[in-house]
Amino acid sequence: MSAHALFVTAAYAITAVVLAGLIGWILLDQRARKRELAALEAAGVRRRSDKAVKP
Repeated sequence: MSAHALFVTAAYAITAVVLAGLIGWILLDQRARKRELAALEAAGVRRRSDKAVKP
């Protein structure tokens, strides 16, 4: 394998690892936000957008 092919392969591998890490971070953060929102709604805090739906 030439030096250039090794460089390109390494660049793609690093990019794939970084993208997988970002996707994982986003999914974990989404779960945390959903838990926080559920806790707030259970405590009686409502969304401001709920006012627009109810007449």
